[in-house]
This record gives sequence, structure tokens and C-alpha cells, in this order.
Amino acid sequence: MSQTALAASVPAPTVQPATGRPASVRGVGLCLLSAVAFGLAALFGKQCFAAGFSVSSMLAARFGIAALVFWLIVGIRRPALPGPRLLLSCLALGGVGYAVQAACYFSALTRIDASLVGQILYVYPAMVMVLGLALRRETASRRKFAALGCSIAGLGLLLGYAGSNGPVAPAGALLAFCSAIAYALYITAANGLPEDFDVYLLSALVCSSAAVSVAAFGLTTGSLRLPAQPTGWLWLLPIALVSSVISIGCFLAGLRLVGASTAAILSCLEPVVTAASAIVVFGDRFNAGQVAGAAVVLAAVILLRPAAGTRPVSS
Repeated sequence: MSQTALAASVPAPTVQPATGRPASVRGVGLCLLSAVAFGLAALFGKQCFAAGFSVSSMLAARFGIAALVFWLIVGIRRPALPGPRLLLSCLALGGVGYAVQAACYFSALTRIDASLVGQILYVYPAMVMVLGLALRRETASRRKFAALGCSIAGLGLLLGYAGSNGPVAPAGALLAFCSAIAYALYITAANGLPEDFDVYLLSALVCSSAAVSVAAFGLTTGSLRLPAQPTGWLWLLPIALVSSVISIGCFLAGLRLVGASTAAILSCLEPVVTAASAIVVFGDRFNAGQVAGAAVVLAAVILLRPAAGTRPVSS
């Protein structure tokens, strides 16, 4: 969500995605790597909050560090700069779309159980598919609907069996649902950008505008709060580098190769990673329902693998 994976070319058999572009092993791999990196964000975020970060201060620092890394890469690559209209679109993508999605997601984490946040958030692949069909960017297929069905059923098992303790705060559930809506709109909008737009430049613009937007909100509302414990800054680095630089860069690169709805479905690996990392870090246990859910989610990934007999892609 390493960066060399973005430039690696892996010629492989492909299927034809909804947008008419061949889907490659590289595109699927990038989306899965993004999901792994994103799946660790909840754990890193909770550690930041425990150390004293507020949501707005953590997000502003997270996006600021990620933007700096992306701008360093842009400075080395020196891609062509976008025109004014495209530039404004990219800034809106980060300053509105991604900033709102992240703010809603991490705010929900402070109010309700992380598994419930994930369960609500992952209605977004269905939203992406509906938006793609409505905009005529996607075409329906049995394999895609089967994969979507597996992802929904698997997530229901995985996160439903995880459960949450005590009553559910309505505000937390609403924030998680708003996060799903914002993410679906963000993915759909990003998928409409020109194919030759440099991924690193796009990521730099998205993270920069998101950092400014969140910081401005924090200053206006007085919600910026830095951690009292030095360990908070240590937890900030992985959420910025792993769950931002790697996750955002890989997702935007993979999105172009496999299309919006496929990328969204592949991203359903994220809550599986979150649950598995909780087992390793916090000693949580998987029950039988969660094991079954993880297997069904992974079945969606298998359904979306490139099929044999189609033309390879090179880049």
C-alpha cells in the first residue's frame, strides 16, 4: 500500500476487465499488497490514539509524511505536470474524497469496535459496482458477481463472528457508513483519471491536499492534539509509510490495470489482514466462523485471478 513493485513488469495471462483494459497479475498483486498495507492501518491508528494523538492530528501528520515521500519520488522522476482542470480534480480527490473517508473511518474506530467498522465499510465494493454500471464504465459478468458475493458472505462471517462488546454507538455506525460512501466515490473518481497520469504525482497531490484539508479542519475546530508519549510518533511512521505510501501508491497503480469494481473486491482482503494481525500482536483468537469467513474472502481473490488463454500485458 515495496515501491519498486509499482514499476515492476510481470507479463502474464490476463482477463478482460470491465473497462476494456487487460487485467494482469501485476494489477491483482498491487491491489492485494495495498489491501495488506491498509489492513494494518486500524492497528497502527489505535496505537496512535492510545499514545495521545487526536484523529485530525494523526491524519494530518500521516498524510503530510506520505506527501513528502511521494514528492521526493516525483522530484526524481520529473513527470509532466497536469493542466489546471486536472490539477483541481486531483486536489479535490484528496482534500475532499480521501480526507473525508479517512476522517470518518478513524473517527468511527474511536466509537465502535474495529470489526464492526470494517463490516460496515466493506459495503463499498457493491457501491463501486453500482456506480460503475450507472456510469457505463463497467460491464456485468458472472465471475465478478460471484466474487462480489463471496466477498460479502465472507466478510459477514469474518466480522459478524468477531462481534462487538456492549451496545453499538449510532454515531460510530453512521461514520463507518459515510466512510464507505466516500471511499466508493473516491475509487470511482480516481478510475476516471487519464491512464497516462503519473501514479506518484497523483499520490503526492492526493496526500498533500488531504493533509491540508484535515489540518485546516483540526485548526478550525481546535481538535489538533499531539501525543504526550514519544511512542506515539513511532507508531505514526508505519501508518504513514506502510498504510499510506505503500497502500495508496499500489492501489492507484493496480486500479488502472484491473478496473474499479475488481480493485474494490480485491481490497476485501483488508479485514482478513486486520484480524490476522490482531491475532499476532494482541493474541486474539479466530473462531470457526471467522476461519470460514477468511476462506470465503480469499475465494473471491481466486475468482478474480487472471485466466489462462488471454493476451498478456506489458508496461
